[in-house]
Amino acid sequence: MTDSGADGAPAGGWVAGRRLAGKRIAISGSSRGLGRSFAMALAAEGAAVVVNGTDQVAVDGVVAEIRAAGGTAVAVTGSVADDAVAERIVAACVGEFGGIDVAITNAAVARDRTLLKATVEEFDESIAVNLRGTWSVCRHAARAMVDRGGHLLLVPSAAALTGSYGQSSYVASKGGVFALMYTLNEELARYGIRVNAFGPTAATGMTAGRIAVIEARARSEGRRAPEPRDLGFGSPDEVAPAVVYLCSDRARALTGQFVRFNGRRLALWRHAGESVVIDRERWDADLIADNFPARQEPVWRLTPGAAVSVADALGPVAGESHPA
Repeated sequence: MTDSGADGAPAGGWVAGRRLAGKRIAISGSSRGLGRSFAMALAAEGAAVVVNGTDQVAVDGVVAEIRAAGGTAVAVTGSVADDAVAERIVAACVGEFGGIDVAITNAAVARDRTLLKATVEEFDESIAVNLRGTWSVCRHAARAMVDRGGHLLLVPSAAALTGSYGQSSYVASKGGVFALMYTLNEELARYGIRVNAFGPTAATGMTAGRIAVIEARARSEGRRAPEPRDLGFGSPDEVAPAVVYLCSDRARALTGQFVRFNGRRLALWRHAGESVVIDRERWDADLIADNFPARQEPVWRLTPGAAVSVADALGPVAGESHPA
């Protein structure tokens, strides 16, 4: 099966303004920031979109903007932490547009505290929205796609693979999204449902607090405060073209992959796997210790992806002033 438009034929050609003609796309967390830019860009390319968020005014505002520009959109208000809301997002797409071709699970929250300051309530909220909310949207969307195929585009974070100071709740939930992507890709392939992950790197309200801490620290040390671009962040509008591509038929061969984009740097990530393998019939503690000497070169390391990485700028510092 391939992704298709409402008439069952491949959805549109690769023509500006028509790249997604006929596509029916539901986007959780699309009333502001990255999600808003995704919805606007997808609608501008001819897709009919379901806009979702927790703020009714913001959701209605995005729908109104899309319609004013000649696009097609409907609103569903509520948090995907509530499974009934996830179900309504998919039902709105099917009911209003006749089906669902792509579901994008963008809804997320970030509660920036170090482990020693974090609360159970914040952790539970992160899991409820970021992980269970993603699972719920995928579950309802997949059930609507089993007869014709489709595409689930999950939105985790590269921070879940590298770690992110002060974000234990966030990265734990986003790490689960990666695991979900790989598993759903295995489960749903037989139905012609593709599953991919997209990691947008953009300056938004969610990242504003972290950027502000970096800027304040730089000023306190007499250094020039780095711009978001220096830290590897693009703008939401700069990042949106990658989502247009991933939702298009030109990406129909892509599945089980993680793509990251900040508006300038496009990256396809390799899958995790064994770095060093040593086979023996029998092992004991001494043999294991001999094969992993204390001073050996690490088999993996974190490599900053920008001139100044967020990890370097925030890193653990005595008397740290990370948001609490």
